[in-house]
Amino acid sequence: MTLAALLEAPQFSLRQVDKEALLLDELRALTGHHLAHCPAYARLVAVAGPPPERARRLADLPFLPVSLFKSHALKSIPDDQVQTVMTSSGTSGQQPSRIFVDRATAELQTRALAKVVTHVVGRQRLPMLIADSRVVFEDPRLLSARGAGVLGMMRFGRDHTFLLDEDMRLQEDVLHGFLQARGDKPFLIFGFTFMVWTHFYQAARHLGLRLNDGILIHSGGWKKLADRAVDNATFRAAFADDLGLRRIYNFYGMVEQIGSIFLEGEDGLLYAPNVGDVIIRDPASWQPAPHGEIGVIQLLSALPRSYPGHSLLTEDLGVLEAVDSGSGGRLGNAIRVVGRVPKVELRGCSDVHAFDGARELAPA
Repeated sequence: MTLAALLEAPQFSLRQVDKEALLLDELRALTGHHLAHCPAYARLVAVAGPPPERARRLADLPFLPVSLFKSHALKSIPDDQVQTVMTSSGTSGQQPSRIFVDRATAELQTRALAKVVTHVVGRQRLPMLIADSRVVFEDPRLLSARGAGVLGMMRFGRDHTFLLDEDMRLQEDVLHGFLQARGDKPFLIFGFTFMVWTHFYQAARHLGLRLNDGILIHSGGWKKLADRAVDNATFRAAFADDLGLRRIYNFYGMVEQIGSIFLEGEDGLLYAPNVGDVIIRDPASWQPAPHGEIGVIQLLSALPRSYPGHSLLTEDLGVLEAVDSGSGGRLGNAIRVVGRVPKVELRGCSDVHAFDGARELAPA
């Protein structure tokens, strides 16, 4: 019943202490499930520390470096139950992560993602602009993380309109046609951050268009935009000033925990979903870092049933900024992502187009 309670509660409505209690029960049981059904995971956990049944807090649960999904086939289901093998975006010549998903896990991921996205767009499907090209479904290298991201978000829109041609140029006539037909009522825009800025905003800013009724949801790494002196505040201000678009939501997540995404609030912080949480770990001691101090981000999710991806140490650095004190009455943990762990190459669906992949994982 704990997972059902997490899924059914209004998003961001659980106080951290209550949410931790629900998640701890769920994640202890999920850890036991994967120990019993994934021998490779059991061997890894056996050398990782105290038995998970002794965990008295989320930080006591065992965690895996996300890089292990690149080198190990970690799954807790027989081969004939694998419905989909998700792969991360990867630098050419590098082994991507492989995520084995069965029907039950896929359904949970879909339900959880819907809970977060509909929190900001509502339950009615809106006309949708996609800041990408249809080739995202034709190139097998892109269909991994980037294509899956587009497909996942398309279920929240209708009248899907792709803005870019096969050369990643903005199709101005397509944009004008969409806005003429549907631009006077709320509509949804989705894309990966680097592409939204480079191929959509940069091309549309001088067209004299107003996107006042749009809702932009975007995700992906900021590294390339940071190199261009574009941070989140600059990104938001540019869209507001030049295109009249003010309802903008970034989200943070990874293919290893699809469905469990952290959504940006009006204060710019990223809020943990009901079905997931975050721990910031001090890289010197691997203990939880004090609030306000930079550390390595560990993500927790109650969704992965078919593979042991419920407690993962990422390659990102972050800061825990707020607990039960977020904007708009949002409760729970809120973080800010500040960069990548040193010597870990750029990773992010947003950067796949620019870099032909974006993932060289650090060794565990």
